[in-house]
Amino acid sequence: MTPQEFETRYREQIRDILNQLQSAMATSSQLENTITDIGAAVQLLSRDVERYLAEQQSGSGGGSLS
Repeated sequence: MTPQEFETRYREQIRDILNQLQSAMATSSQLENTITDIGAAVQLLSRDVERYLAEQQSGSGGGSLS
């Protein structure tokens, strides 16, 4: 293998590694956004359950969550 062939191979491998890293970072960002969305949905659900239970305790509940 000549030095030029080695350099070409090295550059191609570095480019591939950087592309994989960029892809992994994009996937990680999407996952973080999804987890944030799920957390917000859980908080809303928890708030609704707490509100419903409070209504039931005060005797003004209707029996439906919606």
